[in-house]
Amino acid sequence: MSVRKRTWTGHGVQRQAWIVTYSDVRGIKRQRTFKKKRDADTFAATASVEVRQGVHVADSASITVEGAGLLWITSGEHAGLERSTINQRKSHLENHIKPLIGSTLLSKLALPTVRDFEDRLRKEGRSPAMTKKIITSLGSILSDANERGLATRNPVRDIRGSRKGRERRAERRQKGRLEVGVDIPSRDEIKALVGALEGNWRPLLLTEVFTGMRSSELRGLRWQDVDFTRGEISVRQRVDQFRKAGPPKSEAGARTIPVPPLVVNALKELKLKHGNRPGLVFANPDGGFRSHSNVVRKGLQPAMVRAGVTVDTGELDKKGNPILTAKYSGLHALRHFYASWLINRKEDGGLGLPAKIVQERLGHASIVMTMDVYGHLFPRTDDGRELADAASALLT
Repeated sequence: MSVRKRTWTGHGVQRQAWIVTYSDVRGIKRQRTFKKKRDADTFAATASVEVRQGVHVADSASITVEGAGLLWITSGEHAGLERSTINQRKSHLENHIKPLIGSTLLSKLALPTVRDFEDRLRKEGRSPAMTKKIITSLGSILSDANERGLATRNPVRDIRGSRKGRERRAERRQKGRLEVGVDIPSRDEIKALVGALEGNWRPLLLTEVFTGMRSSELRGLRWQDVDFTRGEISVRQRVDQFRKAGPPKSEAGARTIPVPPLVVNALKELKLKHGNRPGLVFANPDGGFRSHSNVVRKGLQPAMVRAGVTVDTGELDKKGNPILTAKYSGLHALRHFYASWLINRKEDGGLGLPAKIVQERLGHASIVMTMDVYGHLFPRTDDGRELADAASALLT
C-alpha cells in the first residue's frame, strides 16, 4: 500500500493529486486518486485493513445496487421461488430501491447510506411495515452479492443485529395483543357460525375452524391427505395466489392434524356427494383450485352474516335498515380461534395443550413465533388458590 504525490502541468497550470496504489484481496493491482493527502491517507489506512481481512472490493470491481438487485431476482427465479415472491422482489427493486439508491455502488454502500435510505422511505410515505420489507429486500440483495464476491459488507445485517430485540418489542406494542371478540371469535360466535354453515361451504369452514390451516393449505388439500380411519388431515401442499400448487413454505408447515368426528363426518358426506372422485377436497365447480377471495367472499362472510356475527357499517339500505357486514372478514380469524381452542383449559372448553404442540399444530417454524402471537392466551398457573397454597407450603 503506497501513497504518492503526482504533479503535472495542464493548460499552463500546475496541478497535483495524491495516488494510492495497492493490491486487492485477489492480488489485482488497484489505484485511487484523491485531491487531498488527508483523504488519500484515510483511504489507504482503511483499504489496508480491509485487504488483510479479505473484505475489500474496489470501486472498479463493484456494481450498482440496481445491478445487484437484478442478479438477486435472477437467483430467485433459478431457485424456483414462487411467482408471488419474484413479483414482490421486482416491485421492491423497481418502485422503491432503484429510484433512491439504484445507482449507488455496493462498495460505497455503508451503514449511514442505508440509514438515510430508510429515512427517505418513511418521508416519502411508505408505511413502517413496507419500509421494513424493503430494507429486508435490500439486505437480501447484499447477501446475494456477497456470495458472488461483488460485495463484502452487509450494513443491513449490522442494523438488524443491533435492532432485533428492540424491533420485536416495538412490533408487539404496535400490533397489541389479540383479543377474544375483537381479533379472535368467541366460543358463542363460533357456535353460531357452525350452526349457520350450509352446502359445500360447511365442510370447508368446519375444517378451517378445527384445523386452523392456512388458506393456501386448505385450498390445496387433497383427498389422499385425509385419513378417515385415524381422523387426521396431513398438510402436504399449498396453493399460491396464482393457483399454483407447491410444497408447504417451510419444513414445519408439513404436519398432521387430528380432527374431531364432526369434521370427519362432514368430509365423508362431501366425498360421497362428489362420487368418491380423487383430487382436491375443496375444488371449485370446474375441479380446480379455489381462490382465496372466493372462499372469503362467498363462503365465510355470508355465513358470518347468517350467523349474526356482524358489525354495523353505519350505512342504511334503501329501506332505511342498517347495513350489517361480517365481523371477521378473513379466514385468519378462524386460525386464531383454533389456536385459542388448543390453548384454553379443558374446563373452559379448550384442549389445554402445551406450547410446543400448539406450535406443531399451527405449522409455525419456531416456538418464538407461537409465543409472540399467542403467549398471552396461555393460562397462568400461579393465580388465586394455587398461589396461596404455594406461599403456605413455603412458610410451614
